[in-house]
Amino acid sequence: MFDQLNTQSLSLGKNYADTFVKAQSLALSGFGRIAELNLKTFEDRMKATVDFIAQASEVRDLEAAKDFWPKGVQLAKENAEKLYANTQEIFSISLKTSEAIGALAKGSIENTSEALNKTADVAKKAIRS
Repeated sequence: MFDQLNTQSLSLGKNYADTFVKAQSLALSGFGRIAELNLKTFEDRMKATVDFIAQASEVRDLEAAKDFWPKGVQLAKENAEKLYANTQEIFSISLKTSEAIGALAKGSIENTSEALNKTADVAKKAIRS
């Protein structure tokens, strides 16, 4: 009976270790996608800002500044929109990653529960015999 309990304990330990490795892999994958998304957004916004500054350096008089003003407002609007879209995408990635890790944990808990119930049933039968 002790052999069976030891085997069961080792099996459960291996299953938990496998589950933790998979969960870590999912978390790191989600983090990688988020970092990549942030870098792309930062690069895009930096290019737009550099272009804006280059155009701003060409403004020489008040009339040109009046004409240039809407471009500054447009840049600010685009930056806000891109930041919002980026935040929504990050939230989506985080949510999907969390759901995948939750499903993994749920499966692990269910498997452990089944294994422990089987072990308990075997132990009850052994005690009754």
